[in-house]
Amino acid sequence: MALCACIIAFTSCTQFSSEYKRTKSENDSLKLQLKKGEVEMDEMLSILNSVEDDIQSIREAEEFINIQKNTELSASKREQIKNNMSLIAETLKKNRQQLNELQEKINASNLRSSALQKTLDRLTNDINEKSALIVRLESELGQKDRKINQLSEEIDGLNIDIEILAEANEAQIELINEQDQALNIVYFCFGTKKELKEQNILSGGGLFSKTKALEGDFNKDYFIAIDKRQVSTIPLYASKASIKTNHPGESFILSKDSEGNLILDIKNSNSFWSLSKYLVIEIK
Repeated sequence: MALCACIIAFTSCTQFSSEYKRTKSENDSLKLQLKKGEVEMDEMLSILNSVEDDIQSIREAEEFINIQKNTELSASKREQIKNNMSLIAETLKKNRQQLNELQEKINASNLRSSALQKTLDRLTNDINEKSALIVRLESELGQKDRKINQLSEEIDGLNIDIEILAEANEAQIELINEQDQALNIVYFCFGTKKELKEQNILSGGGLFSKTKALEGDFNKDYFIAIDKRQVSTIPLYASKASIKTNHPGESFILSKDSEGNLILDIKNSNSFWSLSKYLVIEIK
């Protein structure tokens, strides 16, 4: 009787020990899975928080870009906006990859959280919207750059035209000045009858002939060129003189200086030079 009781007690202890171990093992496994689930959840929440922070930073950068793109931009500002948009695009690419990996983890795990999935979907939609916005902003900035380049080319073309016109105008003015000066250049000379004859400026003047001026091949180098608008008096350095070329009498007078030498005063320049551009004066 006692032997039977021992056998029953031994058998019960063995069964209790085996059941305890199984239960403990299952409990440990559940704890491990729970711990693993907590770690996975922490990782997922960390990723979501990181993406959320990035999107908030993108919103702030987006506000800056929207403000700047509606103003006149310098080259440095446009370059800064391009760099900002490039950085946003890289951040969005990274976030998209993170969310895709997170979705794969959720699908592969036993986690079934509707709140987590809604947050994931919301952030994915945000990223899609921001990506589309960056594409649109890049297009707008590109159009503005092309417009600026077009205007720059037009301005360069206008500057070239202005330079050409300025050069042409300058050349025209120079030509007009040259023509005007040529129209107002006149020539005079004075000398004794002998000196003027030696230069073939005077001819004749014999017993039965009158002295003539500027007939034949006379020496033009003997004359002095002047601008008739600027010269109205010609000192003759002689006490006696006679004009040998034809000039209206009322357009000039001969007067004397303090030493008794004659001075030709031209009173009306246009009238004086109207009949001849050459003035020949014989001094005695």
